[in-house]
Amino acid sequence: MAGPVQSIERAAAILRLLAGGPRRLGLGEVAASLGLAKGTAHGILRTLQHVDFVEQDAATGKYQLGAALLHLGTSYLDVNELRSRSINWADALAARSGEAVRLGTPLEGKVLVVHHVFRPDDTLQTLDVGTLLPLHASSLGKILLAYGATTLEPVLEAGLESFTRHTLVAPEELNRALADIRDVGWAAEVQEMNMGVAGVAAPIRGQGGLVVGAVGVSGPVERICDSKGHPRPDLITLLRDAARAISRDLGAARW
Repeated sequence: MAGPVQSIERAAAILRLLAGGPRRLGLGEVAASLGLAKGTAHGILRTLQHVDFVEQDAATGKYQLGAALLHLGTSYLDVNELRSRSINWADALAARSGEAVRLGTPLEGKVLVVHHVFRPDDTLQTLDVGTLLPLHASSLGKILLAYGATTLEPVLEAGLESFTRHTLVAPEELNRALADIRDVGWAAEVQEMNMGVAGVAAPIRGQGGLVVGAVGVSGPVERICDSKGHPRPDLITLLRDAARAISRDLGAARW
């Protein structure tokens, strides 16, 4: 059986590097970050640029991801069954709850947001599709961990990053939280990833009842939680109803 192709692995590493940074990177930065010779990195970057996977800034000579990747990503999302069968239910959930709705699936130890419905008001909002969220600090991620859609051990081995003073960073605390989620059937994050922001999520099941994703609502703490700081029961009801409806469309038995 043939092994991996080194040049493709290196190209993928460059794309991940450019995707993970907040700014453009120069040739030297790319080469140093990945331990590549400048000539090797330059050859791969030029090839990626030729197929529009990478763009080079004319003024600085630095590189960023290209438009062709956006097209590929959009194509993936269009054929992603979870997203396609969830869109109508997610839109309805946003309208009924008055809050933003996101759908997530596991990817490389994080949560990939595959669909995002804006809160139905006139406030400025940023599209989160394609964003990767931490598993332990997001309600979507906690659902995926609690129901085995992704494994917990690598997350613990990598260390639980603290985003705010409310983030669960002790393994025993996270394990208790995941057990509670399995008991009640939903997960919450209250200022664990961003101060002032809360979210609630529920599992989406596919055929055979396996959890394949999560759907959640998020917004300011004062809108998501009651006066005691607990997620509002009416939001939880709306959320779980939407999760069940999506699950039925994906072939899950009634639950």
